[in-house]
Amino acid sequence: MPSIVTAQQMRECEQRSAQLGVPPDVLMDHAGSSVANVAAGLLEKRPGGVLVLAGPGNNGGDGLVAARYLRESGLPVVCYVWHRPTDSDRVGEAALAAGVSLVRAETDPERSRLRGLLRSAALIVDALLGTGLSRPLSDELRALLTVVAAERPGRALLAVDVPTGLNSDTGQVDEATLAADVTVTLGHVKAGLLSPPGARYAGRLVVGDIGLPPGCECPGLAEYLEAATVSALLPARSRLSHKGTFGKALVVAGSTRYVGAAALACQAAYRAGAGLVTLACGRSLQPVLAGKLTETTFLPLPEESPGALGAGALPELLTALPDYDALLVGPGLGGDPATVGFVHRLVGEIASRAQMGLALPLVLDADALNALAKLPGWWTGLGAGAVVTPHPGEMARLLGTGMAEVEKYRLEMARRAAATWGVVVVLKGAYTVISPPSGRPAVSPFATPALATAGSGDVLAGTLLGLAAQGLSTRGSGLLSGAATVWTFEAAKAAVYVHGRAGEMLEAEVGLSGGVAGDLLPLLPRAQRELREASCARS
Repeated sequence: MPSIVTAQQMRECEQRSAQLGVPPDVLMDHAGSSVANVAAGLLEKRPGGVLVLAGPGNNGGDGLVAARYLRESGLPVVCYVWHRPTDSDRVGEAALAAGVSLVRAETDPERSRLRGLLRSAALIVDALLGTGLSRPLSDELRALLTVVAAERPGRALLAVDVPTGLNSDTGQVDEATLAADVTVTLGHVKAGLLSPPGARYAGRLVVGDIGLPPGCECPGLAEYLEAATVSALLPARSRLSHKGTFGKALVVAGSTRYVGAAALACQAAYRAGAGLVTLACGRSLQPVLAGKLTETTFLPLPEESPGALGAGALPELLTALPDYDALLVGPGLGGDPATVGFVHRLVGEIASRAQMGLALPLVLDADALNALAKLPGWWTGLGAGAVVTPHPGEMARLLGTGMAEVEKYRLEMARRAAATWGVVVVLKGAYTVISPPSGRPAVSPFATPALATAGSGDVLAGTLLGLAAQGLSTRGSGLLSGAATVWTFEAAKAAVYVHGRAGEMLEAEVGLSGGVAGDLLPLLPRAQRELREASCARS
């Protein structure tokens, strides 16, 4: 299971590997093989030669091993070797023996040879400097990278472990750093690849296997979610079942301006597998939404003004709660003062019930979070059965800080907030962070502009609700067991992954722009099916 690690944590992991009998040269061979496999896949879409830029350390060694594997597979490969000693360079000698052409940078002072090699390459492999970078790039290396940048258009670039010039811990980049199309991060994911601005330079992330032995696990800073982990979290789907088997979900959402948010959340909950979904909304909204939400049942509530819920809606809603297995509050509720007060009182009532052992898995999203940002100590008593799903702007309001600060320290902000509030925090965005109140956070592997569209967050909230509704061991009783409390974190991880994978599927179907949130809905069950089928294939 890959983790998100610092450079020092990765070094310690490799040292343990050696102590367990798997030395560095074996790890390097596995690393090079992983890089070569990804490189070969890139060349299927753009046939041609490979130019490997190999530096002096282990990163360059990984690149040379990859070059050997690529050449042995029949591909034309040239290595441009920069500041790498010629004495006792075992991997360099092996590459030469396999038929790889090596050109040394010191024999090409004007970089004319480099320019020619770049022009004849379809793929550039950046293996110049890896996680050992601790100071600014030299002028010489910057000049080399500038030549590569000038000749790069039309060519793919694969970075080995990290793009050269990217700080693997902080994500800071040198001005000469080249943005990769794909980064094969080796063994574990380097933290700087997920942190701005580094995340913008990493491109698509692939975790490359380096053959770490059993017993060499590294908890790191966080878990990096992968399909094998998430597939084990999905609720079972027995053929001997009925709608009650898969949970009843209640959505409190919608206002006159934002009826679509309520619709998307309800449909997503169904697409995630909930057996029954009910929308609690203002009475004037029910006729508007009924034609769109064919399968959804309704709990029309009294309104303070057209479309706006207020204190008068609470009694009916609280009476209905014991009939449901999970609750979502927030999508499209709006910011009417009466609605803000309604959210404050509803959350207070739920917290009181939680203290008495009576509660439901609770998802707080969108306008519910904006309302709670105005209520000091809003989290008191909610407990780990609650999940909040802020985007960076909402997170900034909840924390009373700036959005730039949230974006800069996403992992740490989510972890501290979850610990302070005692709830599960889902900090949305590229590489969404999911943090429990205690223990190790998890990070989504997905970053796609297909999810950067209005309503995408409502789909995620509904997906989380639908999965949480299926996870209760005491459905219909209103009791939140210890196992179910844990399940809210697991459901959040699964929901974020499924939603992200649906976004990736949408990108593949329509491209980087033009997809809308509603397009994600039919892809949610497809993403779950893919996970289940992969799990069956592994077993």
